[in-house]
Amino acid sequence: MELTAFMSQELPRIEGLLREKTDSLSEYVRPCAGHVLAAGGKRLRPLLTILSARAFGYGGDVLPLACAMEFLHSATLLHDDIVDGSRLRRGKPAAHTVFDQTAAILTGDALLALANRMVAELGDARLTQLLSEAILQTATGEIMEVAHIRDFAMPVGKYLEIITGKTARLIEAACLCGAVLAGAGSEGEDAAKAFGLNLGIAFQLADDALDYTSDALVAGKTTGADLREGKPTLPLLLFLCSLPSREATGCLEILSDDGERNRQAETLLKAVTEGGFAEQTRDRAQAYIAKAEDALAKFPDAPHRKLLRQSLSGAAKREK
Repeated sequence: MELTAFMSQELPRIEGLLREKTDSLSEYVRPCAGHVLAAGGKRLRPLLTILSARAFGYGGDVLPLACAMEFLHSATLLHDDIVDGSRLRRGKPAAHTVFDQTAAILTGDALLALANRMVAELGDARLTQLLSEAILQTATGEIMEVAHIRDFAMPVGKYLEIITGKTARLIEAACLCGAVLAGAGSEGEDAAKAFGLNLGIAFQLADDALDYTSDALVAGKTTGADLREGKPTLPLLLFLCSLPSREATGCLEILSDDGERNRQAETLLKAVTEGGFAEQTRDRAQAYIAKAEDALAKFPDAPHRKLLRQSLSGAAKREK
Protein backbone atom coordinates (compact mmCIF):
# COMPACT_ATOMS: atom_id res chain seq x y z
CA MET A 1 0.00 0.00 0.00
CA GLU A 2 1.22 3.52 -0.81
CA LEU A 3 0.87 6.40 1.65
CA THR A 4 -1.83 8.12 -0.42
CA ALA A 5 -3.95 4.96 -0.40
CA PHE A 6 -3.43 4.57 3.36
CA MET A 7 -4.48 8.17 3.93
CA SER A 8 -7.59 7.82 1.77
CA GLN A 9 -8.54 4.84 3.93
CA GLU A 10 -7.75 6.32 7.35
CA LEU A 11 -8.59 10.02 6.99
CA PRO A 12 -12.37 9.48 6.70
CA ARG A 13 -12.25 7.39 9.87
CA ILE A 14 -10.24 10.07 11.67
CA GLU A 15 -12.58 12.82 10.52
CA GLY A 16 -15.59 10.76 11.55
CA LEU A 17 -14.44 10.28 15.14
CA LEU A 18 -13.31 13.90 15.41
CA ARG A 19 -16.80 15.01 14.36
CA GLU A 20 -18.49 12.51 16.69
CA LYS A 21 -16.48 13.70 19.70
CA THR A 22 -16.91 17.36 18.79
CA ASP A 23 -20.67 16.91 18.43
CA SER A 24 -20.76 15.45 21.96
CA LEU A 25 -19.40 18.69 23.45
CA SER A 26 -21.57 21.35 25.07
CA GLU A 27 -23.48 23.61 22.72
CA TYR A 28 -21.34 26.47 24.06
CA VAL A 29 -18.07 24.77 23.10
CA ARG A 30 -19.13 23.03 19.89
CA PRO A 31 -19.16 25.97 17.43
CA CYS A 32 -15.61 27.13 18.13
CA ALA A 33 -14.26 23.57 18.32
CA GLY A 34 -15.97 22.74 15.05
CA HIS A 35 -14.48 25.84 13.45
CA VAL A 36 -10.87 24.93 14.19
CA LEU A 37 -11.37 21.32 13.11
CA ALA A 38 -13.22 22.33 9.93
CA ALA A 39 -10.15 24.30 8.84
CA GLY A 40 -8.68 20.92 7.96
CA GLY A 41 -4.99 20.14 8.04
CA LYS A 42 -2.83 17.16 7.29
CA ARG A 43 -3.92 15.21 10.41
CA LEU A 44 -0.22 14.33 10.65
CA ARG A 45 -0.25 13.43 14.33
CA PRO A 46 -3.13 10.92 14.26
CA LEU A 47 -1.76 9.35 11.08
CA LEU A 48 1.65 8.92 12.72
CA THR A 49 0.05 7.36 15.80
CA ILE A 50 -1.78 4.82 13.66
CA LEU A 51 1.26 4.07 11.50
CA SER A 52 3.54 3.65 14.51
CA ALA A 53 1.15 1.28 16.26
CA ARG A 54 0.62 -0.77 13.10
CA ALA A 55 4.34 -0.87 12.35
CA PHE A 56 4.89 -2.58 15.69
CA GLY A 57 2.14 -5.09 15.00
CA TYR A 58 -0.85 -3.66 16.84
CA GLY A 59 -4.13 -4.94 15.40
CA GLY A 60 -6.61 -3.23 17.70
CA ASP A 61 -8.42 0.10 17.52
CA VAL A 62 -5.89 2.95 17.44
CA LEU A 63 -8.42 5.62 16.49
CA PRO A 64 -9.28 7.06 19.96
CA LEU A 65 -5.60 7.51 20.79
CA ALA A 66 -4.88 8.98 17.36
CA CYS A 67 -7.74 11.45 17.53
CA ALA A 68 -6.77 12.51 21.04
CA MET A 69 -3.48 13.66 19.51
CA GLU A 70 -5.36 15.79 16.99
CA PHE A 71 -7.58 17.34 19.66
CA LEU A 72 -4.49 18.23 21.64
CA HIS A 73 -2.92 19.79 18.55
CA SER A 74 -6.11 21.73 17.78
CA ALA A 75 -6.11 23.11 21.32
CA THR A 76 -2.60 24.44 20.86
CA LEU A 77 -3.61 26.08 17.58
CA LEU A 78 -6.48 27.93 19.25
CA HIS A 79 -4.15 29.25 21.93
CA ASP A 80 -1.25 29.98 19.55
CA ASP A 81 -3.33 32.14 17.23
CA ILE A 82 -4.37 34.35 20.14
CA VAL A 83 -0.82 34.67 21.47
CA ASP A 84 0.51 35.45 17.97
CA GLY A 85 -2.36 37.71 16.96
CA SER A 86 -2.79 35.60 13.82
CA ARG A 87 -5.74 36.47 11.61
CA LEU A 88 -5.60 33.35 9.46
CA ARG A 89 -5.34 29.63 10.15
CA ARG A 90 -4.95 27.37 7.11
CA GLY A 91 -6.29 30.11 4.88
CA LYS A 92 -9.43 30.69 6.94
CA PRO A 93 -10.20 33.22 9.68
CA ALA A 94 -8.62 32.20 12.99
CA ALA A 95 -11.19 31.10 15.58
CA HIS A 96 -10.62 34.08 17.88
CA THR A 97 -11.55 36.45 15.03
CA VAL A 98 -14.84 34.64 14.37
CA PHE A 99 -15.76 34.11 18.01
CA ASP A 100 -13.93 36.03 20.72
CA GLN A 101 -10.68 35.43 22.57
CA THR A 102 -12.39 34.14 25.70
CA ALA A 103 -14.38 31.56 23.73
CA ALA A 104 -11.28 30.44 21.83
CA ILE A 105 -9.18 30.09 25.01
CA LEU A 106 -11.83 28.13 26.86
CA THR A 107 -12.53 25.93 23.82
CA GLY A 108 -8.82 25.14 23.70
CA ASP A 109 -9.00 24.17 27.37
CA ALA A 110 -12.02 21.96 26.64
CA LEU A 111 -10.18 20.19 23.82
CA LEU A 112 -7.18 19.57 26.09
CA ALA A 113 -9.52 18.00 28.63
CA LEU A 114 -11.25 15.95 25.93
CA ALA A 115 -7.91 14.60 24.69
CA ASN A 116 -6.92 13.62 28.22
CA ARG A 117 -10.26 11.93 28.84
CA MET A 118 -10.05 9.92 25.62
CA VAL A 119 -6.60 8.63 26.53
CA ALA A 120 -7.57 7.93 30.17
CA GLU A 121 -10.48 5.82 28.92
CA LEU A 122 -7.96 3.48 27.29
CA GLY A 123 -6.95 2.39 30.80
CA ASP A 124 -3.19 2.60 30.31
CA ALA A 125 -1.58 4.96 32.83
CA ARG A 126 1.60 5.13 30.75
CA LEU A 127 -0.27 6.65 27.81
CA THR A 128 -1.91 9.21 30.09
CA GLN A 129 1.50 10.14 31.50
CA LEU A 130 3.02 10.50 28.03
CA LEU A 131 0.18 12.73 26.82
CA SER A 132 0.45 14.90 29.94
CA GLU A 133 4.19 15.25 29.42
CA ALA A 134 3.64 16.23 25.79
CA ILE A 135 1.19 18.95 26.88
CA LEU A 136 3.69 20.22 29.45
CA GLN A 137 6.58 20.28 26.96
CA THR A 138 4.47 21.98 24.30
CA ALA A 139 3.27 24.68 26.67
CA THR A 140 6.82 25.23 27.94
CA GLY A 141 8.08 25.64 24.37
CA GLU A 142 5.36 28.17 23.64
CA ILE A 143 6.16 30.14 26.80
CA MET A 144 9.85 30.14 25.87
CA GLU A 145 8.97 31.47 22.42
CA VAL A 146 6.97 34.32 23.96
CA ALA A 147 9.85 35.09 26.34
CA HIS A 148 12.19 35.44 23.35
CA ILE A 149 9.96 37.60 21.12
CA ARG A 150 12.18 40.28 19.51
CA ASP A 151 15.30 38.53 20.87
CA PHE A 152 16.99 38.62 17.48
CA ALA A 153 20.40 38.02 19.07
CA MET A 154 19.14 34.67 20.36
CA PRO A 155 21.60 31.78 19.86
CA VAL A 156 20.59 29.12 17.34
CA GLY A 157 20.72 26.54 20.13
CA LYS A 158 17.99 28.37 22.04
CA TYR A 159 15.86 28.54 18.89
CA LEU A 160 16.20 24.76 18.46
CA GLU A 161 15.21 24.27 22.11
CA ILE A 162 12.08 26.34 21.55
CA ILE A 163 10.92 24.53 18.40
CA THR A 164 11.67 21.15 19.98
CA GLY A 165 9.26 22.02 22.77
CA LYS A 166 6.51 23.81 20.89
CA THR A 167 6.29 21.43 17.90
CA ALA A 168 8.49 18.35 18.03
CA ARG A 169 7.45 16.96 21.42
CA LEU A 170 3.84 16.40 20.36
CA ILE A 171 4.90 14.67 17.14
CA GLU A 172 7.33 12.60 19.21
CA ALA A 173 4.47 11.68 21.57
CA ALA A 174 2.21 10.67 18.67
CA CYS A 175 4.77 8.14 17.46
CA LEU A 176 5.80 6.99 20.94
CA CYS A 177 2.23 6.45 22.12
CA GLY A 178 1.54 4.30 19.06
CA ALA A 179 4.55 2.15 19.93
CA VAL A 180 3.55 1.91 23.60
CA LEU A 181 0.01 0.88 22.65
CA ALA A 182 1.53 -1.86 20.49
CA GLY A 183 3.79 -3.11 23.29
CA ALA A 184 6.92 -2.38 21.25
CA GLY A 185 9.32 -2.74 24.17
CA SER A 186 12.08 -0.36 25.21
CA GLU A 187 14.09 -0.56 21.96
CA GLY A 188 11.00 -0.05 19.83
CA GLU A 189 9.83 2.84 21.98
CA ASP A 190 13.25 4.49 21.72
CA ALA A 191 13.16 4.15 17.93
CA ALA A 192 9.63 5.59 17.71
CA LYS A 193 10.60 8.45 20.01
CA ALA A 194 13.70 9.34 17.96
CA PHE A 195 11.75 9.09 14.73
CA GLY A 196 9.01 11.44 15.94
CA LEU A 197 11.38 13.93 17.57
CA ASN A 198 13.56 14.36 14.48
CA LEU A 199 10.56 14.49 12.16
CA GLY A 200 9.02 17.15 14.40
CA ILE A 201 12.12 19.34 14.35
CA ALA A 202 12.36 18.97 10.56
CA PHE A 203 8.68 19.85 10.21
CA GLN A 204 9.10 23.11 12.16
CA LEU A 205 12.30 24.05 10.34
CA ALA A 206 10.47 23.63 7.04
CA ASP A 207 7.58 25.70 8.38
CA ASP A 208 9.96 28.51 9.38
CA ALA A 209 11.55 28.46 5.93
CA LEU A 210 8.07 28.68 4.40
CA ASP A 211 7.41 31.91 6.29
CA TYR A 212 9.97 33.54 3.99
CA THR A 213 9.24 31.75 0.72
CA SER A 214 5.60 30.66 0.59
CA ASP A 215 2.76 31.94 -1.50
CA ALA A 216 0.22 33.16 1.07
CA LEU A 217 -2.67 31.60 -0.88
CA VAL A 218 -0.95 28.20 -0.89
CA ALA A 219 0.37 28.27 2.67
CA GLY A 220 -2.82 29.68 4.18
CA LYS A 221 -1.01 32.38 6.16
CA THR A 222 0.64 35.72 5.49
CA THR A 223 4.18 35.55 4.09
CA GLY A 224 6.61 37.01 6.61
CA ALA A 225 4.17 36.65 9.52
CA ASP A 226 6.88 35.42 11.90
CA LEU A 227 9.16 38.33 10.99
CA ARG A 228 6.39 40.91 11.49
CA GLU A 229 5.40 39.32 14.82
CA GLY A 230 8.99 39.60 16.04
CA LYS A 231 9.77 35.89 16.03
CA PRO A 232 13.47 35.16 15.51
CA THR A 233 13.34 31.98 13.41
CA LEU A 234 16.29 30.21 11.83
CA PRO A 235 16.35 31.86 8.36
CA LEU A 236 16.65 35.28 9.98
CA LEU A 237 19.14 34.13 12.61
CA LEU A 238 21.37 32.66 9.89
CA PHE A 239 21.12 35.89 7.90
CA LEU A 240 22.16 37.95 10.94
CA CYS A 241 25.08 35.63 11.66
CA SER A 242 26.31 36.16 8.09
CA LEU A 243 26.55 39.96 8.43
CA PRO A 244 29.68 41.90 9.40
CA SER A 245 29.50 43.16 12.97
CA ARG A 246 28.51 46.75 12.13
CA GLU A 247 25.82 45.70 9.66
CA ALA A 248 24.45 43.16 12.11
CA THR A 249 24.21 45.85 14.81
CA GLY A 250 22.30 48.15 12.46
CA CYS A 251 19.97 45.38 11.41
CA LEU A 252 19.28 44.44 15.03
CA GLU A 253 18.31 48.05 15.73
CA ILE A 254 15.77 47.91 12.89
CA LEU A 255 14.40 44.57 14.02
CA SER A 256 13.98 45.67 17.63
CA ASP A 257 11.74 48.60 16.59
CA ASP A 258 8.29 47.20 15.73
CA GLY A 259 7.39 50.05 13.40
CA GLU A 260 10.69 50.07 11.58
CA ARG A 261 10.72 46.27 11.29
CA ASN A 262 7.29 46.31 9.66
CA ARG A 263 8.22 49.16 7.34
CA GLN A 264 11.29 47.28 6.15
CA ALA A 265 9.74 43.79 6.26
CA GLU A 266 9.76 43.28 2.49
CA THR A 267 13.41 44.34 2.25
CA LEU A 268 14.34 41.95 5.06
CA LEU A 269 12.35 39.10 3.50
CA LYS A 270 14.14 39.65 0.20
CA ALA A 271 17.57 39.74 1.86
CA VAL A 272 16.92 36.47 3.67
CA THR A 273 15.55 34.62 0.64
CA GLU A 274 18.05 35.96 -1.89
CA GLY A 275 20.88 35.18 0.52
CA GLY A 276 19.79 31.53 0.51
CA PHE A 277 19.04 31.38 4.24
CA ALA A 278 15.58 29.87 3.80
CA GLU A 279 17.19 27.13 1.70
CA GLN A 280 19.87 26.64 4.35
CA THR A 281 17.05 26.12 6.84
CA ARG A 282 15.52 23.50 4.53
CA ASP A 283 18.92 21.81 4.33
CA ARG A 284 19.00 21.59 8.12
CA ALA A 285 15.51 20.15 8.06
CA GLN A 286 16.76 17.49 5.65
CA ALA A 287 19.53 16.59 8.10
CA TYR A 288 16.89 15.87 10.76
CA ILE A 289 14.93 13.83 8.22
CA ALA A 290 18.07 11.71 7.78
CA LYS A 291 18.17 11.15 11.57
CA ALA A 292 14.51 10.12 11.48
CA GLU A 293 15.32 7.63 8.71
CA ASP A 294 18.10 6.16 10.88
CA ALA A 295 15.60 5.67 13.71
CA LEU A 296 13.09 4.13 11.32
CA ALA A 297 15.63 1.46 10.37
CA LYS A 298 15.15 0.05 13.89
CA PHE A 299 11.41 -0.48 13.33
CA PRO A 300 10.21 -3.98 12.33
CA ASP A 301 10.49 -4.67 8.62
CA ALA A 302 6.77 -4.29 7.96
CA PRO A 303 4.61 -2.54 5.33
CA HIS A 304 3.78 0.32 7.69
CA ARG A 305 7.47 1.12 8.10
CA LYS A 306 7.54 1.80 4.37
CA LEU A 307 4.60 4.17 4.78
CA LEU A 308 6.39 6.01 7.58
CA ARG A 309 9.41 6.41 5.31
CA GLN A 310 7.16 7.85 2.62
CA SER A 311 5.82 10.36 5.17
CA LEU A 312 9.34 11.74 5.52
CA SER A 313 9.87 12.42 1.84
CA GLY A 314 7.93 15.67 1.60
CA ALA A 315 8.37 16.96 5.17
CA ALA A 316 11.37 19.19 4.41
CA LYS A 317 10.11 20.39 1.02
CA ARG A 318 6.44 21.07 1.69
CA GLU A 319 4.70 24.21 0.46
CA LYS A 320 2.12 24.52 3.25
